[in-house]
Amino acid sequence: MTESLTLDNAEESEPKRASLARVLSPAGGVLLVLSCITPASSLFIIVPEVLASQGSGAVLTIIAGLVISVAVGACYAELGTRMASSGGEYAMVTHTIGKAAGWVTFSLSAVLLWIIPPVIALGTADYLADLFTVDRGVAAAVVMLLATGVALLDIRANALVTGLFLGLEILAAVLVAALGLVNIERGPGELVSSHIIGSNGLEPFTLAILVSGLAVGIFVVSGFSTAAYLAEELVEPRRNVPRVVFWSLGLGGMVILIPTITTVLAVDDLGELATGDFSGWVRAWGGDNVAVAVNLGIAIAILNAVIVMVLQNARVLYSSGRDRSWPVPVNRALTKLNEGYNAPWLATLAIGVPGAVFAYAIDIEALLGITSVILASLYVLIAFAALWVRRQATTAEEGSIWKMPLWPVPPLLVIFAVGYALTGSARTDVLVTASIVAVALLYYVGYLARRPQERFVVVNPSDDAA
Repeated sequence: MTESLTLDNAEESEPKRASLARVLSPAGGVLLVLSCITPASSLFIIVPEVLASQGSGAVLTIIAGLVISVAVGACYAELGTRMASSGGEYAMVTHTIGKAAGWVTFSLSAVLLWIIPPVIALGTADYLADLFTVDRGVAAAVVMLLATGVALLDIRANALVTGLFLGLEILAAVLVAALGLVNIERGPGELVSSHIIGSNGLEPFTLAILVSGLAVGIFVVSGFSTAAYLAEELVEPRRNVPRVVFWSLGLGGMVILIPTITTVLAVDDLGELATGDFSGWVRAWGGDNVAVAVNLGIAIAILNAVIVMVLQNARVLYSSGRDRSWPVPVNRALTKLNEGYNAPWLATLAIGVPGAVFAYAIDIEALLGITSVILASLYVLIAFAALWVRRQATTAEEGSIWKMPLWPVPPLLVIFAVGYALTGSARTDVLVTASIVAVALLYYVGYLARRPQERFVVVNPSDDAA
């Protein structure tokens, strides 16, 4: 009798299940996801790394990365239609593989919630240098706080704001593509018979070189997973999650790939690709004013990406509270929604404010290697879930679910390609990731698993449940 009363009281003390409003249109979802992919930032920040190591073969490497990203996207699309939760990866994995694996997934993704936004924000000062000089940490902290303020608004208002910013950053990418197009120096054959810049000058681009750059190529369009986090607020998620995933991937890939192609064909000397100096090429092709405008577009792209990252990360934190992952007072705080905008305001502040502190006070860029390993590990977990989920689906459910074509080829491709990329990771980064997994399992065994009916009860707010 005593145990029964204790359990009843425990249930009553938990916060009431809160709900996010299902008001986001597919077009709004695409705008938000594209803003998180932030193709202009990828073009000017990630692509230069690919050009430096892959030479004119960077185009083939990016195409290979896009193919694998489509396979990853297929996994997210199918799992996201089955589990339309703001918890994203951890909700998918929990309902497919089990609670322990789900909590490990949350713990890995939680590290990225606080690291990636301030890392992205730190690039802002570099692209404002033509206008004024500002400390990198100060600029990044201001960007984090501005993004947090916008993320507190209604989800539709965020789609509007980020859509406007997205238009500006795409204009910057289109301008680079156009400048490259009118300054073409070589034919399209260079894209196939590619070269890298070696110690003895230009050397042939080989399959081995492509594979060595695949890890970076895969992450050029990373950010499409935002569609999974927004699924709970997306109208008709079982129909629209795949649309948002693939439209975002396709449009983001075009914005990145086309300017890369024209740049490879337009530089005076292929040896210049080793510098990855987009700003210098734009300045040479279009003059100082054009270069300043493009750099301003990149700064706007960074702010835009951080807005969406704070918004989506806050929803993951909110979801963890709703799913009773923490002690009761923490769950109550994380699930508080502001009345006017139906946004998880305390969860948003819990992401944005520490992020501003990290950007200003900590050398957070030193953690980039760890984030790459964690992101790759999450992709592999999602691929395993996409393999396993077909064994669990009921006949009634299958009729309303989007199912990826060519299953199980896409998840197997992800496991082998991303798994291979992980083998080249630094040992320290792998060990740190393993330590995060170990701590997560200790918390799960010591706290969550002790009352499985009350703790970490992951909600499935699908069409039927809603």
